[in-house]
Amino acid sequence: MNRIDLTLDDMANNKFLTIYNSLIKSFTASTDFSSNDVVSLLIVFYKYTLNNGTRMMSTQQLYNLFLVSFGIFDVSIIERISMNITRDGRSVSPEDWMGLFSVFFTGNLEERMKFAFEVYTSAGTLVLNREVVGLAIEKFFYGDDDDEIKELRADMCEFLFAKFDTDKDGVIAFEEYAEIVQNQPGLLEFLGKIFPDDKDRSLVAYCHNIESMFPPEDGY
Repeated sequence: MNRIDLTLDDMANNKFLTIYNSLIKSFTASTDFSSNDVVSLLIVFYKYTLNNGTRMMSTQQLYNLFLVSFGIFDVSIIERISMNITRDGRSVSPEDWMGLFSVFFTGNLEERMKFAFEVYTSAGTLVLNREVVGLAIEKFFYGDDDDEIKELRADMCEFLFAKFDTDKDGVIAFEEYAEIVQNQPGLLEFLGKIFPDDKDRSLVAYCHNIESMFPPEDGY
């Protein structure tokens, strides 16, 4: 038989096709990835599960991927992303896996805004209040002068609410966030990095053999 992955034996290849054949068709139809891209991504997922002896990937494995490949190092952001893409916060299904890569590689700003806002509000609130924003910006300022740091954090919080809280009701709703980001896309991740940058996306594309997402050759 023609093996899909030469690092796997015939039995493992057959098992992969048996488990994931319907998912390959489904994800090819529902995402921007080609069929070959979907197979490549699910092969990587499958190898994680083989290592675990289950059909699921662990969030710890995903955590390591964020650090090594995605270039996202904020532990609180990683945990919030994991909470948002998984059902139980402990294990990652193939649907969770494909959903994460889909939003990380999409060029659709609306999808990226929805995902980012859900991550920022995953503490249980549907809007961003001052407590949530205050906690998020603590990591932006650090130093030995505690009074100065507190003042800088307070000033930043005031600045962000002046920018995003357009109806001045004391909270930032998704509609307000989306309106600002649509006009200034650079503010998409205003409370911390959520998405891999272009360099890291290229690395991930190469490492996971996502051919349709390879950067143009003349770009390097």
